[in-house]
Amino acid sequence: MSLAEPAPPADPRKRVMDLLARCSADEMRAAWDKIEPKPTFARLREPETGLVMVRGRMGGGGSPFNLGEATVSRATIQLTEGTVGHGYRLGTDKVAAEWSAVFAALWQLPAQQDRVERLLLVPAEERQAEEAARLAHETAATKVDFFTMVRGED
Repeated sequence: MSLAEPAPPADPRKRVMDLLARCSADEMRAAWDKIEPKPTFARLREPETGLVMVRGRMGGGGSPFNLGEATVSRATIQLTEGTVGHGYRLGTDKVAAEWSAVFAALWQLPAQQDRVERLLLVPAEERQAEEAARLAHETAATKVDFFTMVRGED
């Protein structure tokens, strides 16, 4: 497993939250435009932007250390059906965070799950996989293999 290809989450809802956090605003806007009738919802938590502390580990197993802060936007909505959705994304796009919350809530409804998968999640997953493969290919092209040659004098 590499940084370009995260391991697929075992929990389906976790997969959805991960995909929604990495969907582009254009992908969500296009899917939103195709949904009719538009779902109605109430904001439980207004879209807001804040900071989170990013922690790291050297070599993946060393002692944790504070790497720095990252800007994150989040929102929480409740559909009129009662389903609650949460949306989180890196950056300051509050509208995209709210769309993420709406799509997360819609996905939880059995009658809407297939439509959300077809309109947004599957195309986004394919795009993200293509980007990861392209990045892995570009990275592999710059890889340098270091080796030591033995001169044979020993």
